[in-house]
Amino acid sequence: MKASLILSDGSLYEGLSLGAEGTTTGEVVFNTAMTGYQEILTDPSYHFQLIAMTYPQIGNYGVNRKDFESKGIYAAGFIIREYSPIVSHWQAYQSLDAYLKHYGIVGISDIDTRALTRHLRDHGAQMGMITTTDEPFDTLLERLRTGEKLVGRDIVKDVTTDRYYDWPLSGESDGNGKSSFRVAVYDYGVKFSILRTLHDYGCRLRVFPGHAPPEAVLEWNPDGIVLSNGPGDPEPVEYAVKSVRHLLGKKPIFGICLGHQILGLALGGRTTKLKFGHHGANHPVKNRLTGVVEITSQNHGFIIDIDSLAKSEVEITHINLNDGTLEGIRHQPLRAFSVQYHPEASPGPHDSRYLFEEFIKDMKQFDA
Repeated sequence: MKASLILSDGSLYEGLSLGAEGTTTGEVVFNTAMTGYQEILTDPSYHFQLIAMTYPQIGNYGVNRKDFESKGIYAAGFIIREYSPIVSHWQAYQSLDAYLKHYGIVGISDIDTRALTRHLRDHGAQMGMITTTDEPFDTLLERLRTGEKLVGRDIVKDVTTDRYYDWPLSGESDGNGKSSFRVAVYDYGVKFSILRTLHDYGCRLRVFPGHAPPEAVLEWNPDGIVLSNGPGDPEPVEYAVKSVRHLLGKKPIFGICLGHQILGLALGGRTTKLKFGHHGANHPVKNRLTGVVEITSQNHGFIIDIDSLAKSEVEITHINLNDGTLEGIRHQPLRAFSVQYHPEASPGPHDSRYLFEEFIKDMKQFDA
């Protein structure tokens, strides 16, 4: 079956249907990871986005039962060059096409993803539509242009948990079974790999909704607080910023991705939108404290404006080597630090796992 990808600037890419039939809209972004499409699709940070993979062949290792980052697919749609109908991996239980169909996710294959990526690099990420319908192009384009946009919307409320829960969940590995620290995790769209990694480092976890009042978190008396990853524009998530301001100095805080942006706003910074975002598993970041360059996994379209932070209070710890944007901060007196990228990876390299050890160190030394 034929499918079409339409961008809000009127660009049209025609290909073949992948996954479910129908129509879906979202912000079109490109991801430079070579593997990890299962983790990418199930990452809540990709909510309301149509993901174009730059690697040319996708689907050859299918879908397994252990590499999920949530309980379902959060990406709004999937865009690839060539779909592999042959699945060859000992852990696979389902093909990518069947997996997308199961969750009703509309995708498209057999389009020139190199041309699409170059277009997005030149003109910026923009709203798009994948459709298998035969409605007139002008009708679909008008619907796309008058539909919902990403900027200015709080979409954390769409992905956060309704009530708190403890980790590990039923069916998840119990890790090393040693719980030395109580860690409260604010769920703005948290990935399971963040929870797994914290648990592996000996943390007993309670995951709170993104809108949970700080008093409820403190009542549990955690040793530290993690601000999770999540989707979209951070500025409309005012309740999270307000909560973090209340919590600063009371417990050690570690922010990841959207959690980094929330912490930056709580410390008086501003956020801006990148032209086409950072999405992939091969982004170089320099640790200014050690001089070491880390290859990182990233997924974000917004950043903290580096010039908006008070340098006398906030230390700049990490910088993106591709474009010089801010990747990490620390407020030493308040024992709060954060990074824009994903130290848990999944997919991606493990260069930045040491950040979890730094968080453990902060909890050990707090009020010591």
